[in-house]
Amino acid sequence: MTGSGAIEQGATARDDPFAAALRGFGPAGLGAFIVILMGNALLPGLSGVLVLVWARLSRTPWPDLGFARPRSWPLTIVFGIICGVAFKFIMKAAVMPLLGADPVNHAYHYLAHNRAALPGALYALIIGAGFGEETFFRGYLFERFGKRYGRDAWAKVFTVVITTAFFGVAHIAGQGLPGAQQATVTGLVFGTIFAITRRIWLPMIAHAAFDLTALWMIYWDLETRIAHLIFR
Repeated sequence: MTGSGAIEQGATARDDPFAAALRGFGPAGLGAFIVILMGNALLPGLSGVLVLVWARLSRTPWPDLGFARPRSWPLTIVFGIICGVAFKFIMKAAVMPLLGADPVNHAYHYLAHNRAALPGALYALIIGAGFGEETFFRGYLFERFGKRYGRDAWAKVFTVVITTAFFGVAHIAGQGLPGAQQATVTGLVFGTIFAITRRIWLPMIAHAAFDLTALWMIYWDLETRIAHLIFR
């Protein structure tokens, strides 16, 4: 009975023209992409929610988006936090100075000692960036490119490169060239992790930890000091 139900459910998913259209690359699929893309511009994290709505309507299994159970929740959480924090220090103290970036992130310097702005910043970084951006740029876009171009090694490399470039460009408007440079490097790292593991939890946790570490540096006005740890 269980096998019969699974077959019936699969047949229903294939025979649903609306779901098939959303999974395709015609007007419905393109329209869904545009709506999802605009989500985070309206509300941080909305793109992630819209991706999950799209998955439901298109009958796309959540594991295809990377939402598969990790081998170990505690290990994934702890490792993700450690990687995210360490990655931010490496970016701030080594990578960004080599790229000639200003030690101070002027786009978000208003957060320095600004306790009133912390709740909104925490929401934007955890929900908007950690959940919303990872679900869209890694989960959704990797599924779309995989559906279109396959999942062999070269297709994965192509997907990582294109989504990394897209991720970098998406940060220009709000953070300028330094923000785009940092997003390009982080997008390359998170995209590679996702391409290898096909699970979204590690890059999602690492991304949130990365941004929360950045917030900590900005709030306590430590950016310049950390940026000069290696290159003085």
